[in-house]
Amino acid sequence: MSSHTHTLSLSHTHNLFLTHTKATEARKSSLPHPCSLSETPVDRMNSSLWSLHPSFLLALSPIPALHLSLSLSQNVVDRRRDEQSSLSDIPPFSLSLSLSDCSVQDEQFSLVFTVASFSTNFLRFPLGFLFDCFGTMATRLLATCLYTTGTLLITVSSPEQSALLFPAISCLITSGMLFYTTNAQVGNLFDSHRSTVISVYAGAFDSSAAVFLIIKFLYERGVSFHSSFLVLSVCSVIHVFRTFFLMPKTHIPYPLPDRYAYGVSCGGWRWKRGGERGEKDGGGGERKGDVNAKYQKNAVLQKAESAPLQLQDKAGPSRPDQPERVTSFRSCVLSWFFLWHLVWVAVMQFCHFLFIATVNPMLNRLANRDQTLVSQYTNAFAFTQLCGVLCGPWNGLIMDRHKGKPLAPGETKQEADLRSSSLSLFLTSLQCLLFYVCVSSPLLPLQYLTFILQVLNSAFIYGGHQAFLTIAFPGCHFGKLSGLITSLSAVVLLLQFPVLHLIREFLHGDPIYVNVGLTLLTLLTFIHPLHVHLHCRSLASQRRATAEEEVTNSGSKVTCNRLVEM
Repeated sequence: MSSHTHTLSLSHTHNLFLTHTKATEARKSSLPHPCSLSETPVDRMNSSLWSLHPSFLLALSPIPALHLSLSLSQNVVDRRRDEQSSLSDIPPFSLSLSLSDCSVQDEQFSLVFTVASFSTNFLRFPLGFLFDCFGTMATRLLATCLYTTGTLLITVSSPEQSALLFPAISCLITSGMLFYTTNAQVGNLFDSHRSTVISVYAGAFDSSAAVFLIIKFLYERGVSFHSSFLVLSVCSVIHVFRTFFLMPKTHIPYPLPDRYAYGVSCGGWRWKRGGERGEKDGGGGERKGDVNAKYQKNAVLQKAESAPLQLQDKAGPSRPDQPERVTSFRSCVLSWFFLWHLVWVAVMQFCHFLFIATVNPMLNRLANRDQTLVSQYTNAFAFTQLCGVLCGPWNGLIMDRHKGKPLAPGETKQEADLRSSSLSLFLTSLQCLLFYVCVSSPLLPLQYLTFILQVLNSAFIYGGHQAFLTIAFPGCHFGKLSGLITSLSAVVLLLQFPVLHLIREFLHGDPIYVNVGLTLLTLLTFIHPLHVHLHCRSLASQRRATAEEEVTNSGSKVTCNRLVEM
C-alpha cells in the first residue's frame, strides 16, 4: 500500500482517543460515560469502531465525513433510547448532561472534518499548479512536511488542546492528496499496464482504513494512540527516501523516451522504460546528454499527440516539430471533454456522498429501528470499504485491454487509449445507476448488494477519473485539471445541505423521492462515454477518408505518368 493510503485514516483514531479520555474522567466523577450509558467506554469503543471507520475513507470530502459522523451519532442516541428502561437509577440531570456532552463532542468532530476537507478541496487547484510547475520532488517534500506536522500535532494534543485537531487533520488530508497525485504518474512507467497501476493506487486510497485497523489492534493490546502517531511521524523518513531515490525530480513523461532513466544508480544498474534494466552508469542523478534530448523531443511529441484529441476536428493533424500547437490549459478547460468529465465526476460523487449521509437513517427505517440488525448491516458496510484495493485494478484492466495489439493505420496511442476508456466510463455510469436503483429499493437484504456496488463504483470512479485525465489531456496540465475538477466538485457537494433539509423537514426522513430523482440524474453520466465514443468514431472516419483520398491521388498520379510515357 502506498504512502498516501494511511494519511486519511489517522484523524478519527485520535477522536476515539479523546472520547476514551473523557470517558475515564467521567468514571472518576461518578458520571456516566458521555457517549454510552450502559456499556463501559472500552466496550462501546470496540463495538463502534467498525461503524466509525468509513468516515475517514471519505474524509477527503467534507459532506460525507460530516454527515456520516452525525448519522452514527444518531445511531448511538437511538440505542440509548432503547436502553433507558435499565437506567432508572441514573438521575435525570446526569442523563441529559451526558447526552448533551456527546452531542457537543460530535459537533466539534464534524466541524474538524468540515473545515479540513473544504480547505483541502479548494487548495487542490493551486496545489495542482505547484505539481505542474515545480515537479514531483518539490510536491512530495511539501507533502512530507505536512504529513509530519499533522502526525506530530496529534501526538502532542490532548483533550485540553483539542483545537490542534483543526490544523492536524488539514495537514494530513492535504498531504495524502499530494502523495496520491504524484504517485499516479508512476503508471507512465508501465506502458502496457498504465491505467491498471493508476487504478491500483486509487483502490488503495479507498482502502486506507486498513491502517486504522492496525492502530486499533495495537490499542487493544496496550499501545497508546500517542505512541502510534509518534511512530507514524517517524515513518516520514520513508517518504523522504522514496522522494529522493525512487521518484524523479520533475515528472515521469508519457510515452517514455528511449533509454529513459532517473534516480541514483545502485551497483551500476539503472531503471529504464518502466522497470526494464538499463545500461550501466556509474554516476547518480538523472542521466544527461542523449536522454535529456530525447526527453525534450518526447515531451513535445506527447503534447502534440494529446492536442488532436481536442482540436483535430478544427485544426487537422499536428506534427511533433510544432510545439506551438500544444493545447493550452484554457482550451482544455473549455473543451467538451472537460465539461462532460466534470459532470460525470460531480454527479456520481454527489450520489455517493448523499448515500453516506443517509445510510444510517435508511438502515434504521428498513430494520424498524432494530439496533442489532442495524449494527449488523453497518459492520457489513464497513468491511466492504476495505475491498477498494481489490476492485480498483479491474477498471485498469478494462482500460488497458487494447495494449499490445497493433494500431490501426494512422491511429495514435492516445486515440487508442481514449477509445478503450469509453467502455470503462460506460461501465462506471452503469454501476452508479444500478447502485442507486438498489438504494431506492425498500428491501433490506438488497442493501448488501448496495454496499458491494458502492465500493466497486467508488474505485472505478477515482481510478477512471485520473486515468482519463492522463489520456485525454496533455500531461503538463494533469495537476491543474485534476485539482480544478476536485474543487468544482466540492462546490457541487454543497447542494447536499438543502437536499438533506428537504428530506428531514418535508419528506419526514424518507428519501425515496430524492433517491428516485438521483437515479434519473445518473442518466446524465452516460453522455460522457457516449461523447467519447462518437469522438473516436469521428477520428476513425477522418482516417478512412484520408486513406481513401491518398489512394485516389496515388492512382491518379500513376495514370498521368502512364499517359505522359505514351
